[in-house]
Amino acid sequence: MGKSKQARGVRQKFAQMKRMISLSDPRLKAKDREPPKRKKKADPDEIVVKEVPQVSSALFFEYNTQLGPPYHVLVDTNFINFAIKNKLDIFQSMMDCLYAKCTPYITDCVLGELEKLGSKYRVALKIIKDPRFERLPCYHKGTYADDCLVQRVMQHKCYIVATCDKDLRRRIRKIPGVPIMYVAQHRFSIERMPDAYGAPKT
Repeated sequence: MGKSKQARGVRQKFAQMKRMISLSDPRLKAKDREPPKRKKKADPDEIVVKEVPQVSSALFFEYNTQLGPPYHVLVDTNFINFAIKNKLDIFQSMMDCLYAKCTPYITDCVLGELEKLGSKYRVALKIIKDPRFERLPCYHKGTYADDCLVQRVMQHKCYIVATCDKDLRRRIRKIPGVPIMYVAQHRFSIERMPDAYGAPKT
């Protein structure tokens, strides 16, 4: 007797259906009422097109062959402010770091950002209006300097980017062959540049 009851209980347990909400239930949204769409089977004969970004001809693996003296340095807003804070002459410190002539370049976006910062950064504005700084015109919308610098570096591999901004440095590290100059230990240092003998060893 006991066995048959136990067997019946097991049968009932397996016979129970999983409770489901009916499609007419008001709790269901319109998109959930639709029957699930079947996925199309991938055609084995179809040609798969992959978009691979074209590698710059200036690169020999990770080494950038376009970099050489006189160096072209794209200067960011905060790099100038850090140089002033550490009482460093931009031209002299760059030469001490790279042992070669350097030409700092200022884009319209960087100049626009410094002008927006107001009178607190008037010293930085005075410095970048030095005729030794080369001006680069910007033809895009907005004055967000980070995007502008990243875009320029991706187009032309002849620049070194001078910045102390961690987010911008992280973005530029993803672009192969672009060295980053920054302020460390009260002097200019550079990463991803094997020829920079003046940079402090880290």
